[in-house]
Order: sequence, then C-alpha cells, then structure tokens
Amino acid sequence: MTKIALVTGAGSGIGRACSIALAEAGYTVVLAGRDETKLNSTAALIKSASLVVPTDVTNPKSVEHLFATIKSKFGRLDLLFNNAGTGAPGTILLEDLTFEQWANVVNTNITGPFLCTQQAFKIMKDQTPRGGRIINNGSISAYAPRPNSAPYTSTKHAITGLTKSSNLDGRKYDIAVGQIDIGNAQSDMTKTMASGMPQADGSIKPEPTMDVNEVARALVHMASLPLSANILFLNVMASKMPFVGRG
Repeated sequence: MTKIALVTGAGSGIGRACSIALAEAGYTVVLAGRDETKLNSTAALIKSASLVVPTDVTNPKSVEHLFATIKSKFGRLDLLFNNAGTGAPGTILLEDLTFEQWANVVNTNITGPFLCTQQAFKIMKDQTPRGGRIINNGSISAYAPRPNSAPYTSTKHAITGLTKSSNLDGRKYDIAVGQIDIGNAQSDMTKTMASGMPQADGSIKPEPTMDVNEVARALVHMASLPLSANILFLNVMASKMPFVGRG
C-alpha cells in the first residue's frame, strides 16, 4: 500500500526539499501552499505521482477543502508535515510591529498547523490501518530568540505546546506527533545569513548555514519509524551557527 504524505508550504525551501525526499522514499505526496505556480515547480521535480492542492492554511474552509480532497482521492493520510511558516521583518523593533504583522505570523505559524492537525486527526483516527504521523516544523527559536523576533519566536514556542498536547491526544488513535527544530537551513528565509544577522550583543555577523537536504533526510528518518516509536523532538542545525554558548 502506497503511503500518502501531505506537506504544507511545499512550494519552496524546506517544504520543497522534504516533498522530493518523501517521494523518493516511496510516498505519494500532496503539495499544499498558497502559490500554485511554485507548487507546480515542486511537482515537476518529483518523478513519481504527486497532487497539487493550492491552500491557505490560515483559512479554515481552505484547509477543510484540502483534507476533503485527500480523503476523496486517496481514502487515507499517513503523514502530515506542518511546514508552512513566515516571520515579520527582523529589522522592525518590537514596539513598532503592527497588529497585522503580528497576526499574519500567528495565523500562519500556529493557527494553520492547528487547523491541519485537527483535520488530520479526523482522517487518521478512522482509517484502516488506523493512525498516522504528524511532524511539526519548529525552530531553534523554540529554545532561544533572535533580536526583533517576537512574533516568530512566540509561535515556535507555541508549536512546541501543540506538538506535546496533540501527541498526547493522538495516543488513543495511534497518531504519533513529533517536531523537527531547524537552525539555519539554506532557504529563501535564510538567504540573508551569509551577509550578516543581528546578534544578541547588537553586532551584525554572517552565520553558517547547512544544506536544506539535511533537513529532508532527518524528516524522512522521523517518518520511517513505526507508529510504536516516535521522535518527539529532533534538532538539526548548522554545526557552527551561534546557538550553543554565550552571545
């Protein structure tokens, strides 16, 4: 039986790399995101079957349509990767952030994963074989913030709470929930790191990054476990990034 995986934010970066890796691991991958053109570009890089479903994860009706499409076409869902995410500009001081900037990050980074998790539960608990796996995209920010990152950091702390609570609530349905906390993977969101990032001491310094495919390999490993085992938290990061230590 071919397993079905859903990746949100599949149009670029981590989502694209993980979608390709999951397809290579034997999954049929459903590609979700706001930009259909980017989703089709990801689909073109996948050699096996995939399905593009344009989706706004902040919109409950759009999320319901996504999961209804999956249930109608495949009858089941084995893996959900809650990957879609965004941040407010790191150049804006906390006191200058607008409500709209705050709400956009909250709606994308935590409300979206909640809505997708809720719909995944509804499918996974009733399918045969029962159960499935959900992996949330966390961040190094779930442990320590960057300067001027209140919306992003707050939502990544919230993702940790969602991971723990949904893993607990999923036990009775054989649903395992885990989190991959990523640091400095090469993507559109991290392309400025080579030129310099704000540090806690007020300086601007370039930071090392890692190949985004290392994230994809880690995710495939998490997904490969039987449902009787779970990696609750996995931290994959650029080895020399300024995270461990003072700064």
